[in-house]
Amino acid sequence: MSVCLSGFLRETVGEPFYLLVTTLNQKINKGPVDVITCKALYTLNEDWLLWQVPEFSTVALNVIFEKIPENESADVCRNISVTVLDCDTIGQAKEKIFQAFLSKNGSPYGLQLNEIGLELQVGTRQKELLDIDSSSVILEDGITKLNTIGHYEISNGSTIKVFKKIANFTSDVEYSDDHCHLILPDSEAFQDVQGKRHRGKHKFKVKEMYLTKLLSTKVAIHSVLEKLFRSIWSLPNSRAPFAIKYFFDFLDAQAENKKITDPDVVHIWKTNSLPLRFWVNILKNPQFVFDIKKTPHIDGCLSVIAQAFMDAFSLTEQQLGKEAPTNKLLYAKDIPTYKEEVKSYYKAIRDLPPLSSLEMEEFLTQESKKHENEFNEEVALTEIYKYIVKYFDEILNKLERERGLEEAQKQLLHVKVLFDEKKKCKWM
Repeated sequence: MSVCLSGFLRETVGEPFYLLVTTLNQKINKGPVDVITCKALYTLNEDWLLWQVPEFSTVALNVIFEKIPENESADVCRNISVTVLDCDTIGQAKEKIFQAFLSKNGSPYGLQLNEIGLELQVGTRQKELLDIDSSSVILEDGITKLNTIGHYEISNGSTIKVFKKIANFTSDVEYSDDHCHLILPDSEAFQDVQGKRHRGKHKFKVKEMYLTKLLSTKVAIHSVLEKLFRSIWSLPNSRAPFAIKYFFDFLDAQAENKKITDPDVVHIWKTNSLPLRFWVNILKNPQFVFDIKKTPHIDGCLSVIAQAFMDAFSLTEQQLGKEAPTNKLLYAKDIPTYKEEVKSYYKAIRDLPPLSSLEMEEFLTQESKKHENEFNEEVALTEIYKYIVKYFDEILNKLERERGLEEAQKQLLHVKVLFDEKKKCKWM
């Protein structure tokens, strides 16, 4: 299924899926994010919610990128405006500056984050900005608060220069329990921009309070999310992907052969095979499909989305009380609509004309041609041999007991001899 749906994933589902991940990322970065715990104001997951949010404001920076030999194109814009938050650490500001450069120019700057430094320019004076330096605030118990844009009193319109660091001149912070950003380690106490500690601020246990916070993120991504879901359970040009149609027809035939008349059984078979085994794995792991970094926070949000997706395929009616998980409550009003769409999707596939064996063979042939240069036979054979070695005695005993498998037994022994000889020659 994974191989046969790669084309459908690339051509139909890929774009809305990418938009969902980027929209979610953008929404998260519009509010405070604690760089150490990854908790944020904007999230879908209660476990990743920044319960008590410090006052924050946006800061528009004028950023100048130093010219580097690796990026000599005359078309590159090296002076761009970047919006950050005053509660952003310097590391977070770097990431937003890098992303702004990519968005503006359509290509990355040419250096890694740990290879660049930021420098505040005030008249003829320059000051390097670091997450930790001699000006860092030391809180009680010796905890060091990471420097932020607000800590350096950087205001709207300030000029920041991006420069290539000299090797080993400065190093990135390795965070530990001795550092904090917005939340103290093992505590729900929060820091304001100036680093003052506020005691007694613990998260509300009233579900309605934090559900409201989660809803703002849900609303921001809702249209993109629905577009993604419907790209998965829709039939472009009234045709289902060959692999899905062929397999679902096989399951329908098995139910008929076994005289299973309960339609719920076949629904569950289909749900356990396609959405549960394939789509949920994709939805929770965008890095399988795109060249992107999945943060722990994004992972938490995608888990909520994947749960809503699976609830749409469930036949169980949800009974949600006050003690229900927030991720269930968040999409409770949407699930009934999704369930009807899923049932219509399954019915539409069943009503399509069956595929002939010739059509399926032609499809598989074309899929093989698409990937003929991507398959490494030597690696595949080596992996198969590792399996053979692991279970060699069991496989050999099975072949010896079964009649008519003498030739297969000889081939197995021959393969083992060949690989053993290659090992001696250090070819493996």
